[in-house]
This record gives sequence, C-alpha cells and structure tokens, in this order.
Amino acid sequence: MHTDGAVAQDLSSRLVAAAQALRDAVETLTFGPPITHVLNPLDYAWAPHEAYLRGFGDTEKRVVFLGMNPGPFGMVQVGIPFGEVAAVRDWMGIVAPVAQPRTANPHRPVEGFDCARSEVSGARLWALFRARFGTAQAFFQEHFVLNYCPLAFFDRARNVTPDKLPAAETAPLYAACNAHLIAAIETLSPEWVIGIGRFAEAQARKALSGRFPALRIGAILHPSPASPVANRGWAAQADAQLTALGVW
Repeated sequence: MHTDGAVAQDLSSRLVAAAQALRDAVETLTFGPPITHVLNPLDYAWAPHEAYLRGFGDTEKRVVFLGMNPGPFGMVQVGIPFGEVAAVRDWMGIVAPVAQPRTANPHRPVEGFDCARSEVSGARLWALFRARFGTAQAFFQEHFVLNYCPLAFFDRARNVTPDKLPAAETAPLYAACNAHLIAAIETLSPEWVIGIGRFAEAQARKALSGRFPALRIGAILHPSPASPVANRGWAAQADAQLTALGVW
C-alpha cells in the first residue's frame, strides 16, 4: 500500500499516541500474589518501541497479527512484540537504548539488546515472515504485529500469562488493552486481525467484532516452545493455517 509522507507520519503518530496512553493507563494498576514483579516495557524500553511504530506503522495494513503479552527474552528486553534480539537488530534494523524497569526483577534481569538468550516464539515468528517476504520493509508494507497486553507478570522467575490472573485484576487491565487495540485498528484499517494463539483471538473478537463488522478475525498456532504441537514444524503449520483462512 502506498501512503504519502504526511499521511504516513499521521498514522505512526496516532500509533505512538495510543501506545503512550496504554503505557500510562497500565502504570496505575496493581496485582497481588503470586505476582511478585510486573514489567512494563512501554516504559523502560520506550525508545525501541517508538522506533518500531514510527519505522513500520506508517502505512495502513491488510493484516495485523496480535500476540498475548511480552515474553521474558523478547519484548521484556527490547520493547517490541515477539522481540527476539537478532530479528529486531539484524532484520528490522532497530537498536535503541533500553533503561531499567522502575522495579526490576532480579530473577529476570533486563539486559536490552545485550540479552544473549533467544526468544524462541519471536525467532520462529519473524523467521516465518523473513522466509516469505525477504525484507522487513516488504513484510511491514501490508502486515503489522502488536501485543494485546503490554505487561509481563512474574512469580519470581516464573512467567505468568494474563489469562492466569484473577478477573478483578484483569477487568481494568483488559479495558485499557481493548481501548488501545481499538485505536490501533482504527488507525491501521486492516482487513484481518490474526490472533497468535487462541487467547489473542478471543480478546480480539470481544474487543473488535461489534465495532468493526467487516473485520475478519482468525488465529494461528502460537509458536511457544511450551506447546508440543508448535515444536513439530510450527512454521509449516502456521503457513498452512494462513493459507486456509485466505490471508496468504
């Protein structure tokens, strides 16, 4: 899709404003045991996140992929959804300063672009896109990747996904996440939203179906190594799912 300079700047600026609003909204939320640490990469890793939005969020998209929340070795480190360091640095060409969280988790330190561990989910996701489209510029011309929830939750070293939190805590969290997702979809005007995993698909349907009746919503298998199915050739399975849906 071609977008002229003024429109491109407006689109990316709208995404930045929506992300800033989400960042600020979730900062006020509190979470009880067993959660010991909550990390908000939209705060301490804002520089690379803004670079991602401004660099690749400057066109309307045909497809928006939606993940759940930051992984400990991906977005937690570099502020970009499924942010496997090598993919972000070498494929997207993004390197930017990452500060320390206000309340650091010593069990899961933030090392930014110096993080030596690979985020397996991110490595799998971006490798699929790289194999199909070649360059990041070609992929992002009509595609984008967002996370539904910007916060990472930990029980010391253990990653806790938002679907495991009590409803009293997720109600205000999901309200902020829904508002951000609606703003992003209004900005990017996609034909498709594809949940990366069933949780993201379900949240997208709840937030978007009534508001965007023409929007098509589907899902692909999550690339997490915790999934035995995903460990049996995830890329081929995801490609087949996207082809069957008619996305690719």
